[in-house]
Amino acid sequence: MAVRYFALIIGLVYALVGILGFFPGMRHDLPAGTPDLAVDSQYGLLLGIFPINILHNIVHLVIGVWGIAAYSAYSSAKVFSKGLAIIYGLLAIMGLLPGLNTLFGLVPLYGDDVWLHAGTAIVAAYFGWGTPDRERTATVAR
Repeated sequence: MAVRYFALIIGLVYALVGILGFFPGMRHDLPAGTPDLAVDSQYGLLLGIFPINILHNIVHLVIGVWGIAAYSAYSSAKVFSKGLAIIYGLLAIMGLLPGLNTLFGLVPLYGDDVWLHAGTAIVAAYFGWGTPDRERTATVAR
């Protein structure tokens, strides 16, 4: 059950973050020296902390909807957790590499996004692989 609640909570949080990114009052100006993006629409710092742009907001919304939908079944929540761990783990690593920290000029992945993506990946990995499978546990109990 915890895996399903993880998917729901992360889904709601990321959907909310995606929505907040579209509100100009939630975005602050970028400091000098930030990387240029090919897609600079709505480029700024969400809550003055996390670099975002319109594509980043859309990705957050997609992750949010995926998480909310994954809540419907245990197996879907496990797949969501594993997929999220892999995707966000890769994004965290990319955020550390100067050539890839803007995803080829499309999405900002640098700065505080790195630790947020890494933390999300670690927690998602726990729920994806660290929790026992219900089906396996039920079979052993019989």
